[in-house]
Amino acid sequence: MPGNDLITVDGSSLAIGKVVQVARERTKVTLSKEAAENIRKSRSALERMAEQGKAIYGVTTGFGALSNTRITLDQAAELQTNLLRSHACGVGDNLPTDVVRAAMLLRLNTLAKGLSAVRLDVARLIESLLNNGIHPTIPSRGSVGASGDLAPLSHMALALLGEGNVEFHGEIVPASQALAECHLKPLTPTMKEGLALTNGTQISTAIAALVVHDAEALLKVAEIAVGMSLEALRGFVQPFDTRIHDARPIQGQMDVAHNIRSLVAGSSLVKEKVTGEHESVQDSYSLRCSPQILGAAREAIAFARRLVEIELNSATDNPLVFADSDDVLSGGNFHGQPIGLAMDVIAIGLATIAGFSERRIFTILDPDLNHGLPAFLAGGKEAGLRSGLMAIQYTAAALASENKVLAHPASVDSIPTCGDLEDYVSMSPTAGHKANAILSNAQRVTAIELICAAQALELRDPGKAGRGTRVAFERIRQKVSMVREDRPLAQDIETVRSMIVDGSIVQGVESSIGPLK
Repeated sequence: MPGNDLITVDGSSLAIGKVVQVARERTKVTLSKEAAENIRKSRSALERMAEQGKAIYGVTTGFGALSNTRITLDQAAELQTNLLRSHACGVGDNLPTDVVRAAMLLRLNTLAKGLSAVRLDVARLIESLLNNGIHPTIPSRGSVGASGDLAPLSHMALALLGEGNVEFHGEIVPASQALAECHLKPLTPTMKEGLALTNGTQISTAIAALVVHDAEALLKVAEIAVGMSLEALRGFVQPFDTRIHDARPIQGQMDVAHNIRSLVAGSSLVKEKVTGEHESVQDSYSLRCSPQILGAAREAIAFARRLVEIELNSATDNPLVFADSDDVLSGGNFHGQPIGLAMDVIAIGLATIAGFSERRIFTILDPDLNHGLPAFLAGGKEAGLRSGLMAIQYTAAALASENKVLAHPASVDSIPTCGDLEDYVSMSPTAGHKANAILSNAQRVTAIELICAAQALELRDPGKAGRGTRVAFERIRQKVSMVREDRPLAQDIETVRSMIVDGSIVQGVESSIGPLK
């Protein structure tokens, strides 16, 4: 259902949470009065300079390697329309609706800064498409993330012209039909407007904003999974002592240690110190080093958030028109390197979360390592007849291994384009697609760990679990029962993954012990 709030778009205050509201909750948007005035000023300045005969890239010249070709003002509309049509050459599956809505919002927010020199009607039309649920169909592949996400943004812009297809009321229909049904007039682009709609990082940044949001949600569940596994394996809580982490004050590390201590508080399954003569004095790294390893992943995600939130409120088209000084400046804000790098870093962090989780899954299922639990948690007199959770670890291993391949950075790659004028490109959309794929895998691996840890706690005694982990166990059991007889587990994995995505596990835990850091 659409959100009840109205997001004001002003070019400077957009946050990831607001992007998620518009993208997934269908919250409506409105341009601020100041933004509308800034757009008018920028447009007036461009028109004034164009009439004076100034050479302005993409206005009175061609594009890219053809920028030395002069264009007359009476050719402006044809130039801009040709740009949109010629660059709409994307391929592959269409982007999901939430990414499309996020990209439309980001494009509108860029125009709201008043540096793109479009007519106010252009911004108003994007606003209307969002509010009427008209979503351009945008092929997911075709951008190298350098002179902007040109191909996908061109597909988005064509819908404003009433060309191409859109998703409207759950169906794919011609853009002209959707505009007509909503009594909206198609755009005829004039000077610079095609360029202003296609030059920028909005596709890359839309993907990135949603990945950051979902990665932060996964982090808390990953810590809950560690707490449950710590109890399942009768691990030590000493490695989470505040004094250890104060001695190495990395914020992410300190936050993870704090959260795990809070989750297992009151548990009689964990151990404070060595109690037996022949007992191991230390747990494996996958338990003992959880603050250090997940803390590093936290720092990776925080780094990505910082860059993405700056990009949300940036002008990334070219050239930029500064109305106060009548300057038109060409530069390179369209280059996606910051977002490509952010997504590569977050991809490594997410791959770490998944690989780290798989090691605990393996340990919980191995009778030589799991401190008295049956092999593969099958149990019973017929343990040899039943496989229990044996094969679920194979799936986790496959996903963790796939992530290692996907974690190879895209932003260090480059294939020159545009006659070598664009000789070093960012591949930021590729970085975003890879990060999103790793995120999906990491969610499923974490879901598998939660299933295994819940099974182990059921065998131990869930009543002895900590205040936070016990609630997590109970939430899981509301949807997924104990595996007493062999059964297909694919749906169980997807069910728990959906609980990670919708936040129900974290909500339950935080309602009991307070907010996790």
